[in-house]
Amino acid sequence: MENVPEAALDRGEARHKIEVADETLAFRAVWIEDLTPTGFQLSAAAGFKPAQQATVLHILHDGELEDVRPSEAVDLRNSEGRFVIVESDRSYRLTIDGERFDWPCRIVSGGLLRKLGRVRPDEKAIYLERSDEPDRLIGNHDLVDLDARGIESFVSRKLAWKLNVQGVILDVATPTIVVGDALTRAGFDPNQGWHIFLKIEGEPKRAVGLTDTIDLRTRGIEKLRLTPKEVNNGEAPSAPRRDFALLEIDETHLDDLGFRWETVMDAGRRWLLIHQFPVPVGFTTTWTQLALEIPPTYPGAQIDMFYTYPPLTLASGRVIECTHVSATIVGVPFNGWSRHRGPESPWNPSTDNVVTHLALVESALAKEVGE
Repeated sequence: MENVPEAALDRGEARHKIEVADETLAFRAVWIEDLTPTGFQLSAAAGFKPAQQATVLHILHDGELEDVRPSEAVDLRNSEGRFVIVESDRSYRLTIDGERFDWPCRIVSGGLLRKLGRVRPDEKAIYLERSDEPDRLIGNHDLVDLDARGIESFVSRKLAWKLNVQGVILDVATPTIVVGDALTRAGFDPNQGWHIFLKIEGEPKRAVGLTDTIDLRTRGIEKLRLTPKEVNNGEAPSAPRRDFALLEIDETHLDDLGFRWETVMDAGRRWLLIHQFPVPVGFTTTWTQLALEIPPTYPGAQIDMFYTYPPLTLASGRVIECTHVSATIVGVPFNGWSRHRGPESPWNPSTDNVVTHLALVESALAKEVGE
């Protein structure tokens, strides 16, 4: 206890401070005079009236909560004076990492569980154990109803973050990772020369460098996407063909992603060619050349299907359905995928374009490998 002379301890006389918290575990100072107060005296000192039937929990030195009955005395001469006192007609039993707690409220939040179990938020996550389904991750603001049958059991587990690097899923033990380290761990040579883009849900893809650090705690992080930089034998690369223009939003998007792309007129048909377009893990190749046919009246007329060269095959050997269409573009045989928009998401000339069609392409490729 604070500022209690030894003589006063011997006499049992001193006005001294205890700490009292409510169901939010926000502590405040309360002064009492008796060093061996009963549960009733403690609740009265905290401002509760007898009719409120307050529950008094003594926080022991090891963090366990001990219920103090109204007539039961607590010896504060050699113990800590920290209590949780709330109005309640019963208590609810729970365990955190095997340690038992009796909590006076039916509802408990993840943040309170952290405080009760002394679980550091930067080191461990808290899970509600369940026998018939996966354990439930409990965030700081998540609420758990303790009125279920039996004792609710919670466990803390070391934090781990996931990062998708071009289809390779990394389990990362720290909340941050350097881009170059992520590539190395995923099996990519960071010195090979890459355009690297960080994709966050709801945001444009953002170019990052090998020395940049990614905070994996950022909400909505989806993946790191890699596109090889242009490689040649020392000769000046030929300029990409621009036989016709795309929408400004299309060209900006393709350039931002670092793609080498061309627009080609061939046999009266207009094609957008994207070289070294990345495909998900699960195919027998990492890249393909992608072709989209752009109608003369685009965007009034929709883009439909897509074409690849060489034909894509699955590592599993399973045949990909509806890929029997073919087209020859500047002498190269492309394989067509019959993938079309459904009636619930028809083409809208005001909002759809190459950007949105590439999302359809990525979705179709991912579906084939179970992503």
